[in-house]
Amino acid sequence: MSTQFPSKPAIERKWHVLDADGVVLGKLATVAAKLLMGKHKASYTPFLDTGDHVIVVNAQKIVLTGKKEEQKIYRSFSGYPGGLIERGAAKVRAVRPQRMVEDAIFGMLPKNKLGKQMYRKLNVYAGDKHPHSAQQPVALEVEKKTAA
Repeated sequence: MSTQFPSKPAIERKWHVLDADGVVLGKLATVAAKLLMGKHKASYTPFLDTGDHVIVVNAQKIVLTGKKEEQKIYRSFSGYPGGLIERGAAKVRAVRPQRMVEDAIFGMLPKNKLGKQMYRKLNVYAGDKHPHSAQQPVALEVEKKTAA
């Protein structure tokens, strides 16, 4: 008896919408990473991209716990001497809030060509509108932050 592997045309990809309004960044990122990798499917195979497409809306309304809003630093490097750019989470949220969500999800994907292929199926939008209504995405609920 041989093991069955999903072939490329046999992989069925669905579209999911995650609303980030009032959701903790890490919780949203774990749900999105699982969907992108395909771990929620019975046909999950670690060395194949069997995951679905993910749309994240309301990225500007994501919640950071503790003092991360003031203390968390996002770094990028241009490759040139003195080209290190550091920005705080509050500044990143003001300039490009999608980056917070993208970086968190990218950090939870495999660090190889397969992870980059999975990352391409992620679409993040700062507001509540997205141009993917033709794909008929399914809305998924993510646990909201509870009052502590």
